[in-house]
Amino acid sequence: MCATCGCGVAGVRVFGPGQLGPAGHGHGTDHENGHAPGHDHDREHKHRAGHEHEHEARHAHGPEDRTVELQQKVLAKNDRLAEDNRTWLTARGILAVNLMSSPGAGKTTLLERTAREAGAGLGLTVIEGDQETTLDASRIEAAGCEVAQINTGAGCHLDASMVARGLHALDPRPGSVLVIENVGNLVCPALFDLGEAARVVLSSVTEGADKPIKYPQMFRGADLVLLTKVDLLPYVDFDTERHAQDLKLISPGAQILPLSATTGEGLPAWYAWLAERAR
Repeated sequence: MCATCGCGVAGVRVFGPGQLGPAGHGHGTDHENGHAPGHDHDREHKHRAGHEHEHEARHAHGPEDRTVELQQKVLAKNDRLAEDNRTWLTARGILAVNLMSSPGAGKTTLLERTAREAGAGLGLTVIEGDQETTLDASRIEAAGCEVAQINTGAGCHLDASMVARGLHALDPRPGSVLVIENVGNLVCPALFDLGEAARVVLSSVTEGADKPIKYPQMFRGADLVLLTKVDLLPYVDFDTERHAQDLKLISPGAQILPLSATTGEGLPAWYAWLAERAR
């Protein structure tokens, strides 16, 4: 169990390219198999064994202390593994982007069109995170992009260990762009470093303009905010000025880019942003 948010991580499965199977039912490996290139097996085993020490910590402190202690231990362990991922990616010149949003904001649709229109030039590969099925990974693969699917089971977010296994399955080529589509959730994914070089958050006009102030942890860490589904602005009650002002208060350095994966508005700027970050 994840001691930060209480979600389960025991049912994690990884599906590499060629393992997705028909109708979204893949045939992959469970989360204990495979390690990212360059990762030390004994070290990861020790990290997993650390749950035993966390169990002891629950009995060594009072009710208030143990919650903080457990969260610190879980995040510290994740951060060490994230640095391993980052070192491996940086050594190969791979730009890793952590793509996050609430469910239905348009992450997969955006990646489908990105794969078709700019995937070859970027050398795009994708790690797809969902609780179950390989449906989204199959959509991205059909768009011409190599993809690894991670099913988190009861887990509500990806973590660095899961991404390490995704890297092992995908093995992206040096100099490429890797997009990690996180589980749809505006809370816990913000807490977990995956080893990425940049964080991109999608904010859909169908969700309402108040998301930056309601979920500040997510937007505070964003390098880029994509305001999606702007083709629907004439039909929804969305205050773009308020959204931009709130985002500036939460994250003054974050860039905002309006786009529509349906009409293509804003997509050239998105592709240019990826290419520039990759350079």
